[in-house]
Amino acid sequence: MQHRAKKSLGQNFLKNQGIIEKIADAADPTPDEVVLEIGPGQGALTKELLGRAGRVIAVEKDDQLFEYLKTEYASAINQNRFDLINGDILEFDPEVLRFYGSYKLIANIPYNITGAIIEKFLSASFQPEMMVLMVQKEVAERIVAKDPKTGRPGKESILSIAVKAYGIPTYICTVKAGSFVPAPSIDSAVIKISEISRKNFLNKHHEEVFFQLVKAGFAHKRKILAGNLKNILEPDLVAQAMNEGGILLNARAEDLGISQWLFLSRYVYNAQYGI
Repeated sequence: MQHRAKKSLGQNFLKNQGIIEKIADAADPTPDEVVLEIGPGQGALTKELLGRAGRVIAVEKDDQLFEYLKTEYASAINQNRFDLINGDILEFDPEVLRFYGSYKLIANIPYNITGAIIEKFLSASFQPEMMVLMVQKEVAERIVAKDPKTGRPGKESILSIAVKAYGIPTYICTVKAGSFVPAPSIDSAVIKISEISRKNFLNKHHEEVFFQLVKAGFAHKRKILAGNLKNILEPDLVAQAMNEGGILLNARAEDLGISQWLFLSRYVYNAQYGI
């Protein structure tokens, strides 16, 4: 198909079959599973997914590509194995997928909405069981929070902690810019977020407390965590929580792992709600 990529939609079409297969392998859809594909584009990944999954639901914003895919995959549509939606994924309601019981999300998405998509689906009332995403290499490294050279744990960020609150992020592979047409100016990476759930939270209030703490903790990166948290909590409560969690009073937000953030949120939640 001859389709000029639209810069306004952040389009870069993946052409590397090896990478396409790695994405599909990471998601590992089976004939009895449903896959939600975001931004199918010219359908290269769609074809691979249709060969593995029981059903593919694809959301494409580009009207021209939507019409192309509707024709190209008419057979799969007629077989009730492929649902094609012309729309904006940020306006899509995951609740419509509850009928299927569970789903896996796969996306080669415009980088300017990466954060919005991750937040939308991880915090959704009906979460995917897994997400496999193509993102900027730098963003992938930040989410996994590992030193790319040594593989050792690196500094955390508000993004990495938010992702780890719901699932386990894994760096799958680096994708060179030449794997796309047109080629972007930077390399990309495929990440997988598995075991997605709300098991770390007691309830909705606990979830809210967790993110209030994380947002406050990372609000001023150069300041120590205790100082940042005192903007929303009583100083005595901050000191008690950090002491009980074995967290140094001079620690910064980026020094804490997910287990420490979860401890802090549970401690503060218990103090606030008397549990």
